[in-house]
Amino acid sequence: MSWRSSARLSRRQKVILNHPIFTRWPVQYPDRLQLFSLPTPNGVKVGIMLEETSLAYEPHRIDIMADESHDPAFLALNPNGKIPAIYDPDGPSGTPLPLFESGAILLYLADKTGQFISADPNTRYETIQWLMWQMGGVGPMFGQVGFFNKFAGKAYEDKRPRDRYATESARLLGVLDERLAGRDWVMGADYSIADISLLGWVRNLIGFYEARELVGFDRFLHVQAWLERGLARPAVQRGLQVTAA
Repeated sequence: MSWRSSARLSRRQKVILNHPIFTRWPVQYPDRLQLFSLPTPNGVKVGIMLEETSLAYEPHRIDIMADESHDPAFLALNPNGKIPAIYDPDGPSGTPLPLFESGAILLYLADKTGQFISADPNTRYETIQWLMWQMGGVGPMFGQVGFFNKFAGKAYEDKRPRDRYATESARLLGVLDERLAGRDWVMGADYSIADISLLGWVRNLIGFYEARELVGFDRFLHVQAWLERGLARPAVQRGLQVTAA
C-alpha cells in the first residue's frame, strides 16, 4: 500500500458516521458526502449537481417502488419519506449535516463549493427565485401530468384533471420560453442551479411522461434549444445515471 493510499485510509477511519441511515445503507467511504436518491426528476438534480461540482460522494439507491423511502432508517434522515437526501460528514464548521429537499440541497452544495450561484446578492436571489419557481410550480404540475397522462390517472374517463394540469404545464413552459429568449441559460450566460433544477423535469415531461404533444412542446423553441444544451453537458449525462442501478 502506498503512503497516499495509507493516508486516505487513515482519514476514512477517523470519520465516524453516527446516524441511523447507515445501519440500513452502510458506507464504503465515510469521508465522502453520502447521497440517497433515485433518478427521478427531483433525484437527478442532486446527481447532476454533484457531477458538475466534482465533489467526492458515495451514492445509495433508494428503491421507492419497494417503499424503501419509508424504511425507519431513511425516515430518520428525511421524515417526509422522499428522495433525494444527503448526509455530509464535512458540513458547516466541519460538523456533519443531514439534509433533505432537493432545492435546499442544491443551495447548500452551491454555497459549499462556490459554484452555480452568483456571489452578487441581486443575482443570487434572482437565481433562488427561479429555483423556487421550479419547486413550487414546475415540479408539482409536471408530476400531475405524468400521473394523469401515463400512470394510474390515465384510466380515468374524465380527462378534465389531465387537461387542467396540461394547460398549466404549458403555461409554465411559456414562462420559461420567454425567460430564455436571448439567453443560453435561465440566468443568462451563466449556467446555474436554476437550470439544474429544471432539466430533469422538462426532460421527463416530454420523454418518460409522454406528454410532448399534450402540452404542445414543439412551439417552445427557446426551451427546446436550452434542453438540448443542458443534456449535452457531460456532467448532466453522468448525473442522470446516478443511482440508476
